[in-house]
Amino acid sequence: MSKDAPREFVPLNVAVLTVSDTRDEATDTSGQLLVERLTSAGHALAEKIIVKDDIYQIRAVLSRWIAGDIVQAVLVTGGTGFSGRDSTPEAVSVLFDKAVEGFGEIFRHHSLAEIGTSTLQSRALAGLANHTVIFCMPGSTNACRTAWDRIIGEQLDNRHRPCNFVPHLKQAVCVGTRA
Repeated sequence: MSKDAPREFVPLNVAVLTVSDTRDEATDTSGQLLVERLTSAGHALAEKIIVKDDIYQIRAVLSRWIAGDIVQAVLVTGGTGFSGRDSTPEAVSVLFDKAVEGFGEIFRHHSLAEIGTSTLQSRALAGLANHTVIFCMPGSTNACRTAWDRIIGEQLDNRHRPCNFVPHLKQAVCVGTRA
């Protein structure tokens, strides 16, 4: 097969983690948007969980997903700001084998047009841990939309060229639900 030949889409098992002290399934619009986006793209929802903004609760869930054989990508929404309870970057960054520096940079670049210099306070980050890619974004629904539509959707699509994260992810049988 030539390098430029069309590729067949490879669905991934994607987990969604909402970090919030106040949201539940009924009010988690950011997590719901991410589930809609990933399933509409053809990926499978491996699991969706809401945890309090607590370093150890966040790490416990992520560690289980990273260590397991099913989850290939994780979308984390919430806890990336500067309030006293925002601890997602501190919880997640220590789990990375490799940081994806460009995610936060590109996210803030796209957010600048939407929220101006307030994007400076976004601590969005991403990285690879045990062949699982983890994207952490702010808790607002608009921020999640920006992250998926402008960055993550392409990077979880094996057909995106010149590169994407799919070749770096663990091999897993696709499970879960697709829309």
